[in-house]
Amino acid sequence: MARERLSMRKIKEILRLKFEYHFSIRKIANSCSIGKGTVADYLERARIAGLNWPLPENMTDAELEGLLFDHEKKVPYRQMPGMEHLHKELKKKGVTLYLLWYEYKKNNPDGYQYSHFCELYKKWSHKIDISLRQTHKAGEKLFVDYAGQTVPIKNPETGQTMEAQVFIATFGASNYTFAEAALSQSLPHWIKSHIHAFEFFGGVPQILVPDNLKSGVTRPSRYEPDINPTYQDMANHYEVAVIPARSGKPKDKAKVESAVKFAENRILAALRNHTFFSLSELNRAISQKLDELNHAKFQKLDTTRRELFEKIDRPALKPLPFQKYVYAEWKKARVNIDYHVEFDGHYYSVPYQLRKEQVDIRHTDTSIEILFKNKRITSYMRSYTKGKFTTCPEHMPKSHQKYLEWTPSRIINWAAKNGPQTAQLVAGIINGKHHPEQGFRASMGIMRLGKRYSPERLESACARAVCIRSYSYKSVDSILKKGLDKLPLPTDQMGEKSIEHPNIRGKQYYQEF
Repeated sequence: MARERLSMRKIKEILRLKFEYHFSIRKIANSCSIGKGTVADYLERARIAGLNWPLPENMTDAELEGLLFDHEKKVPYRQMPGMEHLHKELKKKGVTLYLLWYEYKKNNPDGYQYSHFCELYKKWSHKIDISLRQTHKAGEKLFVDYAGQTVPIKNPETGQTMEAQVFIATFGASNYTFAEAALSQSLPHWIKSHIHAFEFFGGVPQILVPDNLKSGVTRPSRYEPDINPTYQDMANHYEVAVIPARSGKPKDKAKVESAVKFAENRILAALRNHTFFSLSELNRAISQKLDELNHAKFQKLDTTRRELFEKIDRPALKPLPFQKYVYAEWKKARVNIDYHVEFDGHYYSVPYQLRKEQVDIRHTDTSIEILFKNKRITSYMRSYTKGKFTTCPEHMPKSHQKYLEWTPSRIINWAAKNGPQTAQLVAGIINGKHHPEQGFRASMGIMRLGKRYSPERLESACARAVCIRSYSYKSVDSILKKGLDKLPLPTDQMGEKSIEHPNIRGKQYYQEF
């Protein structure tokens, strides 16, 4: 029997929304203010009666009711398929409860109708663990997090103890679990543990589901969380999507929390009386206990995590890429008018057309990549020499007069408005570079000092810097900070300017002996 008798008007509305607008059962239930089970029941009756939309024009309400209810037969009892079998089949890609019912009904014409079939399965599924109750597709989701419990590692030489973090990764469909200890929850260790997990599973899932850990999620949000750029870069390399668990939605991460609980009970608690002296020693012990966990049978299912993984998840995994991911971090930078970007004190050129644009810098221990709007513009071997320039000739314009807003002569003329000594210093900086553009940045920095102090003090400071032949921004900045620009420029008896510095003794020092 139907869960409730509806008016013919509402029944027709159900059929219209389903067949004309292709609404889901949930949407139809919300639209008509009735239960989802009732909607499913009436749609099943319509299917059995061969009804579609629109209904025949001459069909009366009585005829429609007769088609839906008058031929209702009491279904004799039929043995349901094994619930564990249904549970395993539902985890396979593309398998739905409707498909399983259809196959069951095909072999048992007098068997249960779809709605009762679903009720029986739902009743059984509520008796198993919550982590197993959720329907997860094969190879789809890998849940990742850190255990709340840490493991102490003792330094045998100093006796000091550090707390190791335990990374957990578990598949939604099979509950097959990976665990390893790391020195911290920092971004490099977070990425490394993911790589080790993929290698342990021998493949890659479709989706990663992390909690809102800072190493994985820069800005948590229920709808549009910001993924850490390095974490996203790693995900792109392995072609896996990252969908963090929603804040305040414990069911989103019930799977990994259950795995964490099992890991703490079966692994960490079992190792509580052991003393570890290195991370590798701890991970060997975790690996042994992890193998025992994955080969142990579930309490309410006659199978193991390993068996489920081999049957369900492994065939659906994507293969590992040919090359392992190389750890890289990201930084945003603004291109200067000299078409160079600064990273770690070194300057790298980009095409001059990108001056004043914001770019992304992807950096590893050995390389630098510069991207504009997610497209790689150029790359370099990383230089650790600070204050120097790495310039690609192809990035330079053919004619500064034609293509650039800023030229050496314009910057020198601009400096001359502050005073002749300022212009002389800026000219010395620009002329002292292999490429004049490499002096633009320092020259503009000097001009900004005039706003912080005053044009008069800047002119005096530049005069002293020219006197001591120190053509650099740092020299002028230091002179202004120490107030040396307020002192007169000293000269010796020959009329030559002398250099004052606390580390220079001068000729009088030697005359005293």
